[in-house]
Amino acid sequence: MRRILLGAAMAAMLAAGGVAPAFAQGNPFQPLVYVNDSAVTRYELEQRIRFLQILRAPDADRASAEQALIDDRLRLFAAEQMGIAASDAQIDAGLAEFAGRANLGVEEFTRALAQAGVERQTFRDFVAAGIVWREVVRQRLVPQVQVSDAELDQEMQRLLETPRITHVALSELIIPAPPGQEAQAMGLAESLVQSVRSEADFAAAARRHSATPSAGEGGRLPWMPLENLPPSLRPIILSMKPGQISQPLTVEGAVVLFYLRDSRGTLRPGAREQVLDYVRFRLASLAEANRIAALSDTCADLFVHARGLPPEQIQRQTLSQGQIPATEALRLAVLDDNETSVVSQGGAAELLMLCKRQSALLASGAAPEAPVAVTAEGETAAAPDPDALPDREEMRNQIFSRKVGQAADNYLAELRANAIIRRP
Repeated sequence: MRRILLGAAMAAMLAAGGVAPAFAQGNPFQPLVYVNDSAVTRYELEQRIRFLQILRAPDADRASAEQALIDDRLRLFAAEQMGIAASDAQIDAGLAEFAGRANLGVEEFTRALAQAGVERQTFRDFVAAGIVWREVVRQRLVPQVQVSDAELDQEMQRLLETPRITHVALSELIIPAPPGQEAQAMGLAESLVQSVRSEADFAAAARRHSATPSAGEGGRLPWMPLENLPPSLRPIILSMKPGQISQPLTVEGAVVLFYLRDSRGTLRPGAREQVLDYVRFRLASLAEANRIAALSDTCADLFVHARGLPPEQIQRQTLSQGQIPATEALRLAVLDDNETSVVSQGGAAELLMLCKRQSALLASGAAPEAPVAVTAEGETAAAPDPDALPDREEMRNQIFSRKVGQAADNYLAELRANAIIRRP
């Protein structure tokens, strides 16, 4: 998605002829703010604003650009404190990787920036700050981040309980972008992204600006299966929530916006089936059963109290709901993990403790077999199964990356709180 938008942004900039920015009045090298005695100048700020505008970044306003420069100073400060610096080779690789997102080489990318009044040094400083910050995060924060099995189980369960989107209700707005007018079309689309707050707003904009037959209906399209959408569009729509407008998408001769009115989905097959791990403990009296229940926090604790008793008095089983006797299943239905239920059985008593309630799909640990597909060459290949759960290690890596990102944000906030930030 970001690659698409960056490429579109550069194309729009080149089509617009690369107009240089109008700099604010006054000394361009006047310090605007000091961050731990490192000055951010007016020139740097104007350069960063223009750079963000070229990238079509949503935070290209003056306040956001200044905060981004302050944060870069903090990142560089943290790197300097740790003895971290970016080599020329690392920076060159970073420039190439960033320019490649727009399908351009570094020289072509920097020439396009220059046409818009942005110096190569601005681009280089932006990339260098990101490089040293990644190394700070790798050395300082990554060793502190761990993903427990409990976190992984919780995330897998959340994924399992989240319906897979099968149908979407979209509204469309297609802005014509004939040759030479790409930048104007993109500018209009971006202004709509900022101003549209509701379906009614989007419908009014579609009636006014859209060049499709659906414009008369406010851009409304009928419910459609997700699989009917082009493969390149599906991940974009899946990343949206009902009531959200997409970022501008460029197609040949037009800029397109979508509004997600609603979505429908279904759970994976077998997602509602449960497997219960539980203990049945028969005791001589109700008082004894209640005493042991009060002293036991886990299923393992029950076996401590069962030492010396015949093994048939205590049993631990892992069964699907359909295999559990109805009377026991009803008692277990109201329990959370490590909760107990005690019932009197004449002069004796029975204690049930639920050790773990788990989806049958997660408990099996086996993903459904992928259907066999045939390639154009006649070879068989496994087609991806939309019902399959992700591999646990893949999910662990996703959680790890998310936690590292959160830790980096928290550390940057800490640096900001401890820094001396002042204005002249």
